[in-house]
Amino acid sequence: MSKGKIIAIANQKGGVGKTTSAVSLAAALARKKKKVLLVDSDPQGNASSGVGVRQGDYQAQLYHCYTQEVPAADALVVPDKKRKLTIIPSGIDLAAAEMELFPVKQREYVLKNLLSPIQADFDYIIIDCPPSLGLLTINSLTAADSVLIPMQCEYFAMEGLAQLIKTIRSVKKSLNKALFMEGLLLTMFDRRNRLTFQVEEEIKKHFGDQVFKTVIPRNVRLSECPSHGQTIIEYDVKSTGAQAYIKLANEFLRRQK
Repeated sequence: MSKGKIIAIANQKGGVGKTTSAVSLAAALARKKKKVLLVDSDPQGNASSGVGVRQGDYQAQLYHCYTQEVPAADALVVPDKKRKLTIIPSGIDLAAAEMELFPVKQREYVLKNLLSPIQADFDYIIIDCPPSLGLLTINSLTAADSVLIPMQCEYFAMEGLAQLIKTIRSVKKSLNKALFMEGLLLTMFDRRNRLTFQVEEEIKKHFGDQVFKTVIPRNVRLSECPSHGQTIIEYDVKSTGAQAYIKLANEFLRRQK
């Protein structure tokens, strides 16, 4: 049986639509009958609440997997039986894992090792990384087959991208030689803003075909759906935000062939 592909959604800059992209892409792939596991690797736990899983809904979370209290299989939560979407939830306890990992031998491989036994049960495993380049993100990049970078179309996003690319290259060189760039995803795209197009042009000049053709527009429905514990696909599938992520899922799947 082939193992599911692991994609880390990473950007150390906050507020770029990283968690929204992780949750929405996972939901859009599940809508296309793919078996998807969403791994919430951010102590803020926004991916968990974004699919309707809140603290108290589960016995174990990712922190307990990191500390080897439970295997990953025992931390799986299915928020809705009608979906093909499963999640390993997270909470504030995960912040302690970063400190507790420091004395551990081969600490960068902990997530890779804990996902390995369940990898074949899924078509895709999507990891929502925290907005930092710390040990949780390094673990995610070491476990992943590829990395997808959501980017807001603004000047400061360009500055942060250089540091992220440097980290990805470092992980590829020393920890995960198979890691590759799945692509850059332009988010919060505002067609009324000239700077948006200037940043888009600059990114495409540097990264060419690595930039997804699909762009994610600013959309109030994308901001609303987490407070309802629903993905954008469930909350308002006809919204421009949902349609953009469905289009992204189609483009993503075409790239897998």
